[in-house]
Amino acid sequence: FDARHLYTARVCPAGRLRAVSYNILADAYAQTEFSRTVLYPYCAPYALELDYRQNLLKKELAGYSADLICLQEVDKAVFADSLAPALDAFGLEGLFKIKEKQHEGLATFYRRDKFGLLSRHDIAFSEALLSDPVHRQLREKLAEYPLVQEKVLQRSSVLQVSVLQSATDPSRKICVANTHLYWHPKGGNIRLIQIAIALSHIKHIACDLYPSIPIIFCGDFNSTPSSGTYSFINSGSIAEDHEDWVSNGEEERCNMPLSHPFKLQSACGEPAYTNYVGGFHGCLDYIFIDKNALEVEQVIPLPSHEEVTTHQALPSVSHPSDHIALICDLKWK
Repeated sequence: FDARHLYTARVCPAGRLRAVSYNILADAYAQTEFSRTVLYPYCAPYALELDYRQNLLKKELAGYSADLICLQEVDKAVFADSLAPALDAFGLEGLFKIKEKQHEGLATFYRRDKFGLLSRHDIAFSEALLSDPVHRQLREKLAEYPLVQEKVLQRSSVLQVSVLQSATDPSRKICVANTHLYWHPKGGNIRLIQIAIALSHIKHIACDLYPSIPIIFCGDFNSTPSSGTYSFINSGSIAEDHEDWVSNGEEERCNMPLSHPFKLQSACGEPAYTNYVGGFHGCLDYIFIDKNALEVEQVIPLPSHEEVTTHQALPSVSHPSDHIALICDLKWK
């Protein structure tokens, strides 16, 4: 990441903001026998150790001089003992949302001299689907597909939503959402339901609670640009006959048309990959921005293919995660 730091040596000036989205690979998943022997056999064992990776991560994140950082797969202890104090020293305030069944979750950091926190609206998808009146329609549709409904409810995926206010111009507010969707390759239908819940929840905040507030939606969506989830976010709708509704076979088919009101675009485009491991590489991570309110000033280039594959794949002695951080500078329209 040293080459990337050349682009991010300074904090963005007023009226601009630098956003980062990054799945930092939870220690819970890096330290298993399965990880060492099957997932990342090419990675030197010491480079999978928590202390080693944490030190690299802190150096990497500090060097991005970001105003907003959305992280996924953050261990609870790593947030509290390592990342929050380290980034605090660089002027960033951190918020954490745990996944109840795992020891990891989401973290959002914002630059204190640029933003103040107005409110938090975090949810667990399964809980919100069951109890929040906002999702009543979706709940009723999903009740017709008990197998899929059960799967959605079993997942512990969460959505972190923070409403921030500009420190210099209180009339300027922004809604920052952060998530990590279900990972399974055949889980396209589950991800569609999860993203529908996420967008309904964000709509409630950005249309009802804070009318016409711009949104930034970061995360590991576990969805490539050819997926239904990506297409739904980007276009605003998905048809009930989209192939992702049968991503796990006929018995888990759950056809329903969905729509959302936002005009979103992937600020960093569609890189060849944001996740690069031995058996897979693809673009799974995005920073979606509100086209009506924000525009991209620059995208910090991703590491070259040579850099990524120097030690075969990720993570490696020089790269602390199996994902690559997305970084872009945005400006208000």
